[in-house]
Amino acid sequence: MNALIVKGNIIYTKEMEQFEVFENSYLVSVDGKVVGIYKALPDAYSDMPIEDYGNRLIIPGFVDLHVHAPQYLQMGLGMNKQLLEWLTEYTFELEKKFKDLNFAQKAYEYFAEDLVASGTLRACVYATSSTAATEILFEILKEKGIGAYIGKVNMERNAPNSILESMEDSLEGTKYLIGKYKDEKLVKPILTPRFAPSCTQELLGELGKIANDYDVPVQSHLSETKREVEWVRELFPDAKNYLDLYGRSGLLKNAIMAHAIYLEEEEMMEAKERDVILIHCPDSNINLRSGIMPVREYLNRGLKITLGSDVAGGHRLAMNEAMVRAIQLSKLINIQSPEVEPLRVSEAFYMGTKAGGAFFGKTGSFEEGYFLDALVIEDHPLVAKLYSIEERLEKFLYTGNSQNICARYVEGKQI
Repeated sequence: MNALIVKGNIIYTKEMEQFEVFENSYLVSVDGKVVGIYKALPDAYSDMPIEDYGNRLIIPGFVDLHVHAPQYLQMGLGMNKQLLEWLTEYTFELEKKFKDLNFAQKAYEYFAEDLVASGTLRACVYATSSTAATEILFEILKEKGIGAYIGKVNMERNAPNSILESMEDSLEGTKYLIGKYKDEKLVKPILTPRFAPSCTQELLGELGKIANDYDVPVQSHLSETKREVEWVRELFPDAKNYLDLYGRSGLLKNAIMAHAIYLEEEEMMEAKERDVILIHCPDSNINLRSGIMPVREYLNRGLKITLGSDVAGGHRLAMNEAMVRAIQLSKLINIQSPEVEPLRVSEAFYMGTKAGGAFFGKTGSFEEGYFLDALVIEDHPLVAKLYSIEERLEKFLYTGNSQNICARYVEGKQI
């Protein structure tokens, strides 16, 4: 039996509305999965070693469902631009450099090191259109020991030729990566049409066939800006709406869609019916002036909402900051519409742990049967003495950083 016992102040969200708090308790996992939380350790585990973290907090690992690894180097640049101009002037110019595999190796190592340092233990990651460079990213994240889905970006139009591929080459590279990594334990492939304007209907349809034939999940962008939505209408006049374009292409089974700010009524209904996970990327939406996702409305409708850093539209990898920004944006909506309740801390935390973790299976919580993905948080002794466990977590979310994280566990293994 491969058991792990960690002791400390354990806090997580089983439901969105409240925290589950276990002060000075033991969290036990066997073969990477939680078997229970105990105030007094059962006799069955009494002879096993214990990692005693004293008065520190033990929380689920952060989950980032939308991050662009090659954009990490441009983080914080071009923030006076809006989406389409920003992509043209910064992102596309940087991504062409990833054809140089030495550059890709160094850039992705830099990204991966900071991703793990920030406490993100599961992530859905965009690479570039380069198959070889994407393969490098797979190997780096495998070595880090975190859980991830990585997507080679599919794009055949509306970008510089230096990062475009023919449909045949794009599909061939995609199938190669699926064949090589589909059965990996932690780091797996995900289909990644960059966004609808970068693909023809034919390419989207072929990707849909791959999704069905290989049973691979899908990630893309959806209704990020009003201008983008209009562009999609112009490029695909036969589609009822943006989401329908992905649906008719067979790309909504086990799908995650970033942004989803400007959904029509029919799109909201279809997203709920098809169990599409929508990813709120608050920093990016502010920086690029895209808009504000109406999170409370979506939650009230029963839609699945998670969080993403969206680096480099977002300027921080740290998901605690994404949680805070989601709360702040919901308060701006509340100022304009007082009847719309802002997000509570527990709700934002749930979105960045258990809700996002569900895409990877049972992770993001410390309920029985869940994978033990955990962060150990140390705060100042005076803070720990003055405040409750919930208050200490809130303070970490608002003011903490990687220096407060003193241990990281993925599936019961310290990394």
